[in-house]
Amino acid sequence: MKSAVIYWSGTGNTEAMARAVAEGAGAELFSVSDFNGSITDYDAVAFGCPAMGAETLEESEFEPFFNGVEGQLSNKKVALFGSYGWGDGEWMRLWEERVKADGAVLVNGEGLIVNDAPDDEALEQCRALGKKLAE
Repeated sequence: MKSAVIYWSGTGNTEAMARAVAEGAGAELFSVSDFNGSITDYDAVAFGCPAMGAETLEESEFEPFFNGVEGQLSNKKVALFGSYGWGDGEWMRLWEERVKADGAVLVNGEGLIVNDAPDDEALEQCRALGKKLAE
């Protein structure tokens, strides 16, 4: 199974999560600005983005990218993850609903969120999410 982990990170927290997810999945790892392939080339994709502002996806790079690939997610295995520093995870719940509406199969049925920097336990959860993505 060919899989990719595509992320945006401002502080390095979501990047650390992305590296752990990719390790668990045996996936190719890309920052959103470095991804120039096609989502259709992958059987499974993990997307990572932190909560920004009023609990939204990062708007200058990640949101336009994600909006552009949403039409390619139907029946694709997808994992979502990201870090946050405030709020209650609303951005992830909205993102989950969006992905489900796109027809994707959401790994674990929900995204993985970590408050601030991921500790060892959180990184292990990221690796486990990657393993589920690769199943």
